[in-house]
Amino acid sequence: MFWAEQYREIEATTDFKNHNLPLARIKKIMKADEDVRMIAAEAPVVFARACEMFILELTHRGWAHAEENKRRTLQKSDIAAAIARTEVFDFLVDIVPRDDAKDADAAAAAAAAAAAAGIPRPAAGVPATDPLAYYYVPQQ
Repeated sequence: MFWAEQYREIEATTDFKNHNLPLARIKKIMKADEDVRMIAAEAPVVFARACEMFILELTHRGWAHAEENKRRTLQKSDIAAAIARTEVFDFLVDIVPRDDAKDADAAAAAAAAAAAAGIPRPAAGVPATDPLAYYYVPQQ
């Protein structure tokens, strides 16, 4: 499971100096808010890791959609479909261009039809039958 692996990776992390995303850029974005005056040294590090995890999950879900369509190239429509299929990404629905979201609209329509048919969605924290289902890893 994606989140279980991420949790293990975080627990095993000992090197906090090397990052995949530029901390200076993250700090600059954080300081763009005029209410932010001081930023603790750990804050950009945590944001960098959170951004990595967000990008990874969205990419995995997009890749699953590309493979469903028997393609080996990730396209914008795959990301749009991943956003439409995953309730956690609903905040991105207005950002994704509609013309690139044809498959995403079909996925959203299928989800709406399933809801109308009385097929329940899994509750938060409960694994679904979808191998890429989003859920929180319980703390050990």
